[in-house]
Amino acid sequence: MKLFSALLFGAIFGLGIAVSGMINPAKVLNFFDLAGTWDPSLAFVMAGGLAVAIPGYLAIFRNRRAPILESQFSLPQATSIDARLIGGAALFGVGWGIAGFCPGGAIPALSLFNLDTVIFLLSMVAGMLLARGWNTNWFRRAAEA
Repeated sequence: MKLFSALLFGAIFGLGIAVSGMINPAKVLNFFDLAGTWDPSLAFVMAGGLAVAIPGYLAIFRNRRAPILESQFSLPQATSIDARLIGGAALFGVGWGIAGFCPGGAIPALSLFNLDTVIFLLSMVAGMLLARGWNTNWFRRAAEA
């Protein structure tokens, strides 16, 4: 049931991203082009998402002790703003500004059968694996061997 619900909500999210046009990197990049062909539609998509998510989160956390399909909520434990958080956010933002994709838009964009999308997603996965290796000291252990 958990897998089905994840698939269902992921499909709904992907459909929303596709319908809003956010699978088109040119549309996203135009949002960042304030001095040129600025397109505010990304701001409207984000505002629409927040308008639904904020009341939903408030209602769920106020009225439930645990999610429907789990025994407890799985929330981040870290609350500090540190160099890793700022660096990761900056890297995410730069990548989004260069490619016009974020993971939420790139996965549904695979439906367009564009090689650039595949290259972006493969690069993203490679970056995630490098970050995991860095964080778990794979590189240090490999160098010592």
